Amino acid sequence: MNDFIVMGVINVTPDSFSDGGRYLEAEVAVRHGVRLESEGAAILDVGGESTRPGAEEVSADEELRRVLPVIEGLREATSARISIDTSKAEVAEAALTAGATLVNDVTALRGEDRMAEVVAAAGADCCLMHMAGNPRTMQDDPHYEDVVAEVKAFLEERLAYATAAGIPEERILLDPGIGFGKTAQHNLELLAHLDELVELGRPVVVGTSNKSFLGKLTGRPVGERLAGTIATCVVAYEKGARVFRVHEVAPVADALTVTAATVAAWTTRPTSTTR
Repeated sequence: MNDFIVMGVINVTPDSFSDGGRYLEAEVAVRHGVRLESEGAAILDVGGESTRPGAEEVSADEELRRVLPVIEGLREATSARISIDTSKAEVAEAALTAGATLVNDVTALRGEDRMAEVVAAAGADCCLMHMAGNPRTMQDDPHYEDVVAEVKAFLEERLAYATAAGIPEERILLDPGIGFGKTAQHNLELLAHLDELVELGRPVVVGTSNKSFLGKLTGRPVGERLAGTIATCVVAYEKGARVFRVHEVAPVADALTVTAATVAAWTTRPTSTTR
């Protein structure tokens, strides 16, 4: 049995950078979720507000209109866990009632004071992500003295906040926020040192799927960054990450299956004393 989890992305938005507009209709989004589950996604992450750089804010009412029919449909059509990608407590609460069991909050419970209370009261899991600024401002000249140390300190502080608010530590995942207020070099440094974030003791989530730094490295447009996405997931796995948020599930799941088997073989081969 694999020791990693693939989280399939379902963006119910008109303006997400990778798949905006494809799954606006609830029936189409649900069919997409069914396909992602069949390809190996154990979690389906539903989002109704784009968090790409420069994205416009969406009202809670509009976000709910987009995501609730999809969550309800996925609850009936799949056995995958459902995650709600939101920073609004009202949206999270309604989504959890509708069938979600995980709140993926890019603000790490900073967006609204009531979010921690909502997650704790529902007995839900949550993912706390690092982001400098907000989606409107996060790529405006991001700067760190030591990006790995600063992201680690932030996640450690938010983990402590969440547990103090009544969310059990075993229900918390941590995400360094690749591409959220970071340059390409910052992203690479975080990937290279993910093991330092793993030291915090909670599952580390990596979301590199089709992001712009892969385009800067390869020169590929958004629709041609799968190979780069896979490469980052393989590196992240070797560094200790175990949850992977991606748009294309099947190829990533296959790559991680092979990676996991290979890493396991490293630790099981007996030491040879002769050649």
